[in-house]
Amino acid sequence: MSTEPDSHIVSDSEVRGIVKRLPPKLAAYISLARADRPIGVWLLFWPGAAAVALAGGLISHWFLLPAFFVGAFVMRSAGCVYNDIVDRDLDRKVARTKNRPLASGFISVKAACFFLVSLCLIGLGCLAFFNPIARWTAIASLALVAVYPFMKRISWWPQAWLGLVFSWSALVGSVAIWGHFEWPTLLLYGGCIFWVIGFDTVYAIQDIEDDALAGIKSSARALKNHLRLGVSLFFALAVFGWGGAIWLVRPQALALLTLCPLALHFIWQMVTLDTNDGHNALIRFRSNRQIGFLLFLACVTIGMANNFSVY
Repeated sequence: MSTEPDSHIVSDSEVRGIVKRLPPKLAAYISLARADRPIGVWLLFWPGAAAVALAGGLISHWFLLPAFFVGAFVMRSAGCVYNDIVDRDLDRKVARTKNRPLASGFISVKAACFFLVSLCLIGLGCLAFFNPIARWTAIASLALVAVYPFMKRISWWPQAWLGLVFSWSALVGSVAIWGHFEWPTLLLYGGCIFWVIGFDTVYAIQDIEDDALAGIKSSARALKNHLRLGVSLFFALAVFGWGGAIWLVRPQALALLTLCPLALHFIWQMVTLDTNDGHNALIRFRSNRQIGFLLFLACVTIGMANNFSVY
């Protein structure tokens, strides 16, 4: 068991200095829930928010956005706790994760399970703001979440499964407005899946060497010397999917221009990515919160244009 008061605070914490000043036990739970690394919350939130906006529900269903954000926070935290429970033995073999609270023994599995249940109950409470089909759609994602930690043991592409999970809020947001699945919904979801595969492959660059030693599979290891090309392809497919969704909602060439800012951001990521530098990869990974925001703005523009018959 770790005895250092801040040894459970991992190196990629975005607010490491603040967390170190907290009582050790509180800091450990914050680290376990990844509350010190909010990037995951934004990446989980933006697909749902974009779906609500694209479906034209930003004004009439504004209350869904705070519900999505709170839900993204607690369910991302719950997913991290569950993942750490399952992966605690593997995490001990990877330099970046060996000091996580469960891997280091600072928090017991029993305490983590209680924390997990508490987070899930809060997440279920957020569903009160959604219609029945959206609620059941959200609940269905739990099956995917349950399987995810095991994918890195059996597949070279656990990032693809993460794409299915992390993009699910796009389906929830769409049916919350439309009441059923539409083709734009599926294209938006598909685009988000490719986006997640791309940015999580970039994230996995940090652990390539340790993953190889521990026998952990990842898309970064699978792509090997073709990392930049592979991630570029995934990002291109993401833009293609999102463009298809926007076209079906607003079939005008001008509408597609709303995706230009995020396309340029993707290009910047790929041009400046150093596949041999884990810190460089982490910065590029975190920059995807801006991609999510730009996708949201594009969907707001199209949704509002349809609502008010603009251009």
